[in-house]
Amino acid sequence: MTHIRRHPGVGLVLGGALSVQFGSAVAALLFPRAGVSAVVTLRLAIAAIVLLAVCRPRVRGYARADWALIAGFGVALAGMNTLFYHAIDRIPLGLAVTLEVLGPLALSVLTGRRAANWLWAGLALVGVALLGRTGFDRLDPAGIAFALGAAAMWAAYIVLSARVGSRFPKLDGLALAMTVAAALTLPLGIGPALLHPPVLALGAAVAVLSSLLPYTLELTALRRMPTATFAVLMSLGPAIATLAGFLVLSQHLTVTEGLATVLIISASIGAVRKPGERPDTRPPARRPHVRARTHMPRHVRAREHTAPGRSRARQPIA
Repeated sequence: MTHIRRHPGVGLVLGGALSVQFGSAVAALLFPRAGVSAVVTLRLAIAAIVLLAVCRPRVRGYARADWALIAGFGVALAGMNTLFYHAIDRIPLGLAVTLEVLGPLALSVLTGRRAANWLWAGLALVGVALLGRTGFDRLDPAGIAFALGAAAMWAAYIVLSARVGSRFPKLDGLALAMTVAAALTLPLGIGPALLHPPVLALGAAVAVLSSLLPYTLELTALRRMPTATFAVLMSLGPAIATLAGFLVLSQHLTVTEGLATVLIISASIGAVRKPGERPDTRPPARRPHVRARTHMPRHVRAREHTAPGRSRARQPIA
């Protein structure tokens, strides 16, 4: 708790992770009614409309490179959401997020400068192999492929989100990129199912839980912490997703699948921790207020001490 108070970005990321995983569980309830592509479109479209209405981002004054960044961010958002939703339609939510978190892990390893990062990557591969030995036989191969594709898009999202947050004020960049993502998914997801009131209501809840709230919190957090720290906090997603899948979807993991999840989470945490790093719980020391003194010639200091109102000595009466 003390660490979260001193580093508010940590609380923002954890809050966003809780929101997005429970939002994904609610989205899975919608798949039989509307279809995966329709749910993705509904989620991104509602999020884009709300962000545009609230942020009212300006569209003038940006360079071509800025718009290219927005386009890339929009592609990452559309790809990450579409691939991930197709994954959780085929495999359990916790396992899908476990595979998806390999994206931030790979990003941490590739951008790090320590040889130990490759050992952590090996540990993650052991976890994946453990899933493959006893878990993949009951999993849809297409679902696994979709989850790995979402992992690559998640890594791109982290990189592009940090850049967009540094070049666009407030949430303007997110609003523009979300609009691009909604436009990209619209041809695949538009249909009569989107007009049913229950679908619209659940779709609005998914948009808030899975897009509006988490992306806003994450974009704000990335302005307050390094990308590597953000990546390791996001690696806690499989544990949260497993809890959400159990509570909302009644999904259970085997002991082997749970062990594989723990290995991948541990590898993600270890990949970005610095050797010997420990949280500093000591309060910041206060620096004593020292009045600055400038070097002055002796005759100037003497004159200063004899100035009216500044000398302690009583002036002689003429």
